[in-house]
Amino acid sequence: MTTAPPADRTTAVAARATELSKIYGQGETQVVALDRVSVAFRQAEFTAIMGPSGSGKSTLMHCVAGLDTFSSGSVRIGETELGSLKDKQLTRLRRDKIGFIFQAYNLLPTLSALENITLPMDIAGRKPDKEWLDTVIRMVGLSDRLSHRPSQLSGGQQQRVAVARALASRPDIIFGDEPTGNLDSRSGAEVLGFLRNSVRELGQTVVMVTHDPVAAAYADRVIFLADGRIVDEVHGPTADSVLDRMKRFDAKGRTS
Repeated sequence: MTTAPPADRTTAVAARATELSKIYGQGETQVVALDRVSVAFRQAEFTAIMGPSGSGKSTLMHCVAGLDTFSSGSVRIGETELGSLKDKQLTRLRRDKIGFIFQAYNLLPTLSALENITLPMDIAGRKPDKEWLDTVIRMVGLSDRLSHRPSQLSGGQQQRVAVARALASRPDIIFGDEPTGNLDSRSGAEVLGFLRNSVRELGQTVVMVTHDPVAAAYADRVIFLADGRIVDEVHGPTADSVLDRMKRFDAKGRTS
């Protein structure tokens, strides 16, 4: 059963996968990681992707984010078709249109928090929008930590720097791969709250892979993958409703 989305949701699409397949190997060793998946990620919406280990959730995110190639189908970021881009064009698109937050914070230890936040724009030769940057830094609560290096920050603070870095360039879409996986529950809740607020207050689009029903409950909707296919979708999730769906999939897996 799929719950209906709210009627007032924006229809503009930030990213879209159509009939997307990803196959590893050949013959008897062939593994179908994604099996003709079609999904749209709307602007100013927070989507969580869930599923058991090996379901294809990270593969889907990596293909849509331009971090991995796909075997067939299409991926668009806005109006740009990823399959038609050369390597340099794809690198530029990832730099200019996409923000990333990973489980590992990926901060440079010799740079301050502020320098880490602005690094992608510095590499691109672009000056940050000061008003926007101040808004992002204030939202993630880093105003008094900007001169600190990563070693002087807690894990939660380091991930806040990573969130600010992803937001700072105003990307079309942010992808998070288990962004709270290395954090305690309190720090994880803070980071998820910042992502939630970036969608609600700043109009950001966020797509997050997670295995945690509590984390998924921060999203506007959750899509569930199993065996490389989307098998369910929930709008306005709660931790309990997500856990209930996951238990159902586990039960099906044991009886099939």
